[in-house]
Amino acid sequence: MEGEVFPKVRLSEYVGWSESTGRHWIKVFKDYIPYIKRENSILYNNESVKVLSYIKRLKDTGISKEKILQALKKYGTPHNDNEFNEIASALKESSFSRSKGLDGMKLPTQKEMIIPILKVLSDGKAYSAATISDKVASYFNLTEEQRVQTYLSGKDSIYVTTIRGARYSLIKEDYIEEVNKLTFQITQDGLELLRDNEEDVEDEIEELEKVINPLEVIQDQVSEIENELITKLIDQLKQAHWRRLEYIVVELLTAMGYGDGEVTDKTNNGGLDGIIKEDKLGLDNIYIQAKRWENTVGRPDVMSFSGALDAKSAKKGIFITTSSFTNGAKEYASRLESKKIILIDGYRLAKLMIENNIGVNVKRKIVIKEIDFSYFEGD
Repeated sequence: MEGEVFPKVRLSEYVGWSESTGRHWIKVFKDYIPYIKRENSILYNNESVKVLSYIKRLKDTGISKEKILQALKKYGTPHNDNEFNEIASALKESSFSRSKGLDGMKLPTQKEMIIPILKVLSDGKAYSAATISDKVASYFNLTEEQRVQTYLSGKDSIYVTTIRGARYSLIKEDYIEEVNKLTFQITQDGLELLRDNEEDVEDEIEELEKVINPLEVIQDQVSEIENELITKLIDQLKQAHWRRLEYIVVELLTAMGYGDGEVTDKTNNGGLDGIIKEDKLGLDNIYIQAKRWENTVGRPDVMSFSGALDAKSAKKGIFITTSSFTNGAKEYASRLESKKIILIDGYRLAKLMIENNIGVNVKRKIVIKEIDFSYFEGD
């Protein structure tokens, strides 16, 4: 198989999958599996087999493809057993922390939070969302570590997201009401629900679980649209001429406010593709290297870039690739003391382009409004 190139069906066979199963997983992880484009054909090689085999091993340990995707975006593609074991360990730790607290107690579900929220409000007083969260956390004896646990993406607290969903379903079914901005009070129906027998309460909680927050649906759809846009942007970047990519990254960094940028002359650039002048006299420069690659960028490539910076007596550099970086490359960059090298992979590059309106247009703006409680105050 050394040096051989082959189609998708053969790649599936080499890793031990049926054609249909392999086709599906190759499609899902196409941004991470190296390939060779020849005319209108997509072909794979030994490196492709290695990467897909690691993905299959992660799947075989019971890790979902969504988690694997998120891990590859965060840690890069494993190219040896050590990198694979690091990613697998990180995923297992994350899965454990998402489902259990540090003391082994499972985090409460949205269903389990319904009655505690009503009990907090059962005295008829109005409480802020923060106070309700604190009191419900005390009800379950949650630690601070449990309360701040986030989803694998690292954006939102699991606890806050769950209690927000429970609160929304209670409002929707008129068991509590928002009496001021993020301030809530129990209704008569809520008080009556607390007095109902256990069987009726259980039935009603089952119904509350079916209530869907439309804002969460919109957010999920927005995230899906953004992820699709990121994938399309990465594809476009990989297809762009290498010289065009250099202009794109210089334009991006300029738009981000780092200074005036320019693409270097290819005949004598010392391996540096662009310069950002942080001041008008060019006393402090950031040097850029942009690689339109399919294969993962490794430690030797980053070391070479570091050497090019030394030749310029430069202290700041940005290495950008349309693919990803190995853990070894990331570790090397993070340990540099005499200079700072920032690594930007294809996923982060696409996100930055979206955030700074580079290569994208606004298709539609959606404005969501809420009650301005202060407007109705006063005589």
